[in-house]
Amino acid sequence: MRVLLVEDDRMIASATEQALKDAAYAVDCVGDGGTAQLSIATQAYDVILLDLGLPKLDGFHVLRHLRDNNIHTPVLIMTARDALEDRIRGLDAGADDYLIKPFEMDELLARMRAVVRRHGGSGNPMLTNGAICLDPSTREASFEDIALRLSAREFSLMQSLLLRPGAILSRQDLEDRIYGWNEEVESNAVEYLIHSIRKKFGNHIIKNVRGLGWMVSKEK
Repeated sequence: MRVLLVEDDRMIASATEQALKDAAYAVDCVGDGGTAQLSIATQAYDVILLDLGLPKLDGFHVLRHLRDNNIHTPVLIMTARDALEDRIRGLDAGADDYLIKPFEMDELLARMRAVVRRHGGSGNPMLTNGAICLDPSTREASFEDIALRLSAREFSLMQSLLLRPGAILSRQDLEDRIYGWNEEVESNAVEYLIHSIRKKFGNHIIKNVRGLGWMVSKEK
């Protein structure tokens, strides 16, 4: 999944970005509201982590811009503003959750998983198409009586496919969800990851649609 992290405190931004990457997220990090709006206009995200006290445009402005333009990407506000009025204002403006700084990274990751589940219309913590099960909290995948922990990149690829079972994702689609702005992508990176996953679980865990991309079957 691809995350937009909007945070102007460099220490917090750096620590959060690294934690997200360690958890297999592709991360784009920006430090002001204006750049955040430009990023949202040019790139699709699965979730946005939004500080409120931002230069140029504050977080409330960015959030209103999103919802006024019918952009429904889940937004998790993370801020030091702990007043009840701010929390109510943020949630009423369209945020999906509100996390007070300082926070534990494990709680941030759990809240992210929760808002993404709710956005997808599922309360189930597991991602599944009926045959493949993926646990985002442990990165363990199970398929046909095989259960193994995936690498960060393998997990990110399988998560992208299982969020849209039955949909064909191209190489570019998958690269966009696996790699952030500043990460170098080798020309055969997606093929290598798919080969690695198939080696663990069998060739038919991921289907190739010639000339178009890859998919996992939709639950019947």
